Amino acid sequence: MSRIKGCFARLGKEGKKALIPFITAGDPDPAITVPLMHAMVKAGANIIELGVPFSDPMADGPVIQAASERALEHHVSLHNVLEMVRNFREKDTDTPVVLMGYLNPVEVMGYEKFAQAASDAGVDGLLTVDLPPEEAHDFLGHLKAHELDPIFLIAPTSTGERIEKICNCASGFVYYVSLKGVTGAASLDVGSVADKLGQIRSVTDLPIGVGFGIKDAESAAQVAKVADAVVVGSAIVKLVGENAGDKKVIEAKVTALLAEMRKAIDA
Repeated sequence: MSRIKGCFARLGKEGKKALIPFITAGDPDPAITVPLMHAMVKAGANIIELGVPFSDPMADGPVIQAASERALEHHVSLHNVLEMVRNFREKDTDTPVVLMGYLNPVEVMGYEKFAQAASDAGVDGLLTVDLPPEEAHDFLGHLKAHELDPIFLIAPTSTGERIEKICNCASGFVYYVSLKGVTGAASLDVGSVADKLGQIRSVTDLPIGVGFGIKDAESAAQVAKVADAVVVGSAIVKLVGENAGDKKVIEAKVTALLAEMRKAIDA
C-alpha cells in the first residue's frame, strides 16, 4: 500500500480528514525547507505538497509566483527538490510527500530518470499542473512502474465526461480546485464545492482533496465537512514571504496557522 493510500485509510478509521499544506521548496532559502516540513508534520499536517520552483507558474497567483522567484534566486532546481525530500526521509519515513509543479523540469530530466529519482528520494506522488490526461499516457507508465501516484486537478468547469477521464488516470487522491482562477483568489462557496464533490464521488472511490481559497481555520473546517482533505497553500506561502528574513518567525507562524486549522478540522 502506498504512503498516500495508507494515510487516507488510517485517517478514515480515525474519522479524520487530511490536512495538506503546500510550500515552495527553497523559499525563501533552501536551508529552511526540510526543517519546515518536519515542523508542519508536528503541527498536524498529514501529507506535504512541495512545490517545485518554476519561472512561469501559470496556475498560481502572485503569492506563490513570488515564492518561486525567491527560490529561483537561490537556483533551486528539481534535483535540489529531490535532495530535500531525501533529507526529509532521514527522519520521517511515514508522511507522504507530493511534488507539485509544471512539466518542463520533468521533461528536461526525462520521464524515466525522473520517476526513478523521485522514487529513490522518497516522493509519493506528483501533481503536474499543465499535463492533461490526454497527453499523460507515457508519463503515467513511468510513474506507476515506480509506484508514484499521479494526481490531477479537477476544475469547477470540468464536465462529467472529463471528471471520469481524470479519475481513471489518477491514483492517491484527486485535487478539486474550488475556484475559477489562480491560487489565492477569491473566497469559496462551500455549497457549490459539496455539489461538485458529489458528482466526482459518483465516478471514483479516490479521496478528494480541495484547495484554492482556504485561508484560515474557519474555511478549513467548512471544507473538511465535505472533502476528504483540505489543501492550503497561499495562506502559508504568504506568511513565508512576509517573514522571509527570519526563519524562526516563519516556522512559528506557519505551525500556528496549521495547528489552528488542525483543531478546527478535527472539531
